[in-house]
Amino acid sequence: MNAIWILPGLPLVGAVVLLLAGRRSDRFGHILGTVMSGAAFAFAVMLFLDMLSRNADDRAVSDTLYSWVPVSELQVDFGFRLDQLSMCFVLLITGVGTLIHVYAIGYMSTDPDRRKFFAYLNLFLAAMLLLVTADNFLGLYVGWEGVGLASYLLIGFWQHKPSAATAAKKAFVVNRVGDIGLMIALMIMFANFGSVSFTDVFAGVDSASTGTLTALGFVLLLAACGKSAQVPLQSWLGDAMEGPTPVSALIHAATMVTAGVYLIVRSGPIFEAAPAAQTAVVIVGAVTLLFGAIIGCAKDDIKKALAASTMSQIGYMVLAAGLGPAGYTFAIMLLLAHGFFKAGLFLGAGSVMHGMNDEVDMRKYGGLRTAMPITFVTFGLGYLAIIGVPPFSGFFAKDKIIEVAFGAGGLQGAALGVITLAGAGLTAFYMTRVMLMTFFGTPRWESGAHPHESPSIMTGPMMVLAVGSVAAGALFTLGGSLTHWLEPVVGEAEEAHAIPAWVVTVLALSVVAIGVAFAYNRYARTPVPALAPESVSALTSAARADLYGDAVNEAVLMRPGVKLTRATERFDEIAVSGVTRGVTTGLAGLSIRIRRLQTGYVRSYALTMLAGTAVVLAMMLAVMVW
Repeated sequence: MNAIWILPGLPLVGAVVLLLAGRRSDRFGHILGTVMSGAAFAFAVMLFLDMLSRNADDRAVSDTLYSWVPVSELQVDFGFRLDQLSMCFVLLITGVGTLIHVYAIGYMSTDPDRRKFFAYLNLFLAAMLLLVTADNFLGLYVGWEGVGLASYLLIGFWQHKPSAATAAKKAFVVNRVGDIGLMIALMIMFANFGSVSFTDVFAGVDSASTGTLTALGFVLLLAACGKSAQVPLQSWLGDAMEGPTPVSALIHAATMVTAGVYLIVRSGPIFEAAPAAQTAVVIVGAVTLLFGAIIGCAKDDIKKALAASTMSQIGYMVLAAGLGPAGYTFAIMLLLAHGFFKAGLFLGAGSVMHGMNDEVDMRKYGGLRTAMPITFVTFGLGYLAIIGVPPFSGFFAKDKIIEVAFGAGGLQGAALGVITLAGAGLTAFYMTRVMLMTFFGTPRWESGAHPHESPSIMTGPMMVLAVGSVAAGALFTLGGSLTHWLEPVVGEAEEAHAIPAWVVTVLALSVVAIGVAFAYNRYARTPVPALAPESVSALTSAARADLYGDAVNEAVLMRPGVKLTRATERFDEIAVSGVTRGVTTGLAGLSIRIRRLQTGYVRSYALTMLAGTAVVLAMMLAVMVW
């Protein structure tokens, strides 16, 4: 437990070796990258077992390596903290991350830059592990930025495609907007608490003003919105599908998009002391929940449909986290379950693409359940988990969030309960749509398509994730296991049932059944056209355009930003550069005039000296007379 640094150190060593060794490591680069990820997972399991052997109140362990920033009043140690909350993330990141590494061995087998790809995957894991194990906000920030860099490299890995290069740049820029929030948060912490460590900041919450805490909560929420693709910083997520499918599984299931949820839950004491910021978290989660679900209903690209789903599911987690101690545990529960079934769904989508010549349009699929039976079964189990069918993992996790939403009480609780139920129905609709268009119906394959099952190196991880999709929910709720596990860190979950739990369950399952029925009636009972119909409702058109997220960003941020930049350029040209040019021109003119006094003739200089002497004498005489 005193060597927590080994967790991010192992994949970091793998990344450094693969990047520095260059082409010499091409033959074994994928093996080394996978081994380093697997070693990190094995070490995480050892730490977990050691943590289990301790008393509940003695499980958190800190490990300080050295004095990092010893500058005047700012003293920051480079240290790690492993507690029950960070352990959940460590196991998820390394476990699911290793499965994705194994899958990528087969998926990227023909790519000439496979070694570099695995180096980037290792770098991603190292940054994410640093993010969740740092014992202060500055260390978290370093991991935060490392994840942003690695995601840029992975999303744009196939940079020869203009769409991939553009998507990587878009993800990088949008996340930088959110990262400004975390940077400002660090400044506020130092200015008010004199420290950026978790312990000192949380200890100083009681003595800080409400205004300070509210500002701090809002900038932390801005940071979380960027990483977790929450409204209004959600526009990068769909475009990020231009990266290789293992990247989509890694970013959208187990790592990057969960960082925002981790930040909110870890910063719980700040939000609990700032009601306005906490309410904003709930609103952002509720809006994004519906935002992503509506978009997912209209996407024909299988990966973009799953990306919209991720946005929506993270919205559930953010909403729950915004409800304070009552929702923290259930936000993490859904996050862990989501890591299994969403990673499985993305890998399943990659398997379908692998067998369909990289085709992503579901309108060109159909009837694949017979050609790809393992993919069908594993994808189907993930589908049942995400829509919340008992006894799959999504049922246990999502139902608890719906209960907590109703438990908020009053008009707020009723509104949140209805929103979470509507999200469940929409999820059932768009995921059933994905299943039916991909695996059922008559084949709509293009000529030259020969769908086939993926190799075992790819289907093996999919089967393991499918098992997690089935069993994770019951494991987390059995005897309140996850609740008791997280209680020392996030506090006791206060159960407030405005509506009996069984009523919520009945309502949720009824809404899910309605969503499935609507999708079945629309996509199973009538043939799926080869081209998306153009005559559709305004809502469908809006959903196809991502609810005009890019247009809003362009109108609200980009165009005003361009005008501001041009105005600044004009001010710089007229005021700053104008003054500078005026001074230089004046000095140059004065120099030319003064230079004319220097003739080079001795008699001229003598005459000047004589005249000067006469003037001085005249002045002295005048003073004496006066």
